[in-house]
Amino acid sequence: MNMENRFRLHVSLVILLLLGLLAWFAAAFGLDYRFALEKLPLLLGLELNPEGLLQGVPLTVLLCLVSTLLALAIGLASALGRLSRNPLLYGLATFYNSFFKGTPLLVQILLIYLGLPQLGIVPDAIPAGITALTLCYGAYLSEVLRAAILSIPRGQWEAGKALGMSSRAILRFVVLPQAMRVAVPPAFSLFISMLKDSSLVSVMGLWEIMFLSQSYGRSSYRYMEMLLSAALIYWVLSVVLEVFQHRLETRMAASGRS
Repeated sequence: MNMENRFRLHVSLVILLLLGLLAWFAAAFGLDYRFALEKLPLLLGLELNPEGLLQGVPLTVLLCLVSTLLALAIGLASALGRLSRNPLLYGLATFYNSFFKGTPLLVQILLIYLGLPQLGIVPDAIPAGITALTLCYGAYLSEVLRAAILSIPRGQWEAGKALGMSSRAILRFVVLPQAMRVAVPPAFSLFISMLKDSSLVSVMGLWEIMFLSQSYGRSSYRYMEMLLSAALIYWVLSVVLEVFQHRLETRMAASGRS
């Protein structure tokens, strides 16, 4: 057996041992697995809620996907603002980043969902949750994208100018494509974090994974069954995203070498 195969074998044994310890930990609670399996389809969103809307995993994924797309747009605008020499743009971007990175996401959710109605704006729960996740993670993505743009050698800008390209064209066609390769790993890590932090929007009454697990656990006094079921679902979703991230990084690295 060569060194590579031996290493993989040892890693597999370690993972199996840790999974065994996790199973022992779960068994110590005397869980009612039949009840957990009965509620699992509801957590997975295989049924619509009484109002005919998405619930469970589909709702959580929808919140994260929409928030991620919007956060990328806001993050890029904020990153460019932080790189700008315009004092207004720089000041706006700096204040935005400082506030949304310096305050808890739960506070931001409550400010949007409970604060806006006092100003005469009454948002629905889903738009309010998307707004909170977008603004929070847009600030973090801003720093990721700014660092990725700054990592591109200055010579790329100079070469573009030598070819007669405008600054905007250089940014769009030369710098940003290269910066995206640098930004993918940390950006995907933030997306995985958003997936887990989306559980905080349960305070709005959205029927996502955490809200359902708390509701069913509270009504049946089976908190551990529901919390562990939710934890398992979040874990599986995170692993799927990590696999996708690895394949995307590999493909982008290969395209960069070609």
